[in-house]
Amino acid sequence: MSGFKEPSFADRQKAAQQAKQDLLNKFRTQPGPDDPEVAKRRAEREAIAAKREQARLEREAAKAEQKRLEEEAAAAEAARIAREKEEEAERLAALEAEQKAKRDARYAARKSKGKKK
Repeated sequence: MSGFKEPSFADRQKAAQQAKQDLLNKFRTQPGPDDPEVAKRRAEREAIAAKREQARLEREAAKAEQKRLEEEAAAAEAARIAREKEEEAERLAALEAEQKAKRDARYAARKSKGKKK
């Protein structure tokens, strides 16, 4: 088995030049922007982007509709709670008035009972 031969400066320069040439050839073999295949791929990408944008707009519209429905439901719930509180306050006021009337009647009965003696 032979030993490792370290490449010389000229070998390294030649390898670097060959790598640059390979990259240049690879770039030159690529189709240009006016190539039908490139135009077809670009059109496909644009169509996909348009579909993606349309889907995003639909999602945003659905989210806005959902938010509007939630706000309407929250407003209806708030109105229901306010109405229930108002009804409860009215019921309590009526109950207090009824209790006061009974209390006043008892007081008046006691007063009139005491005056008869």
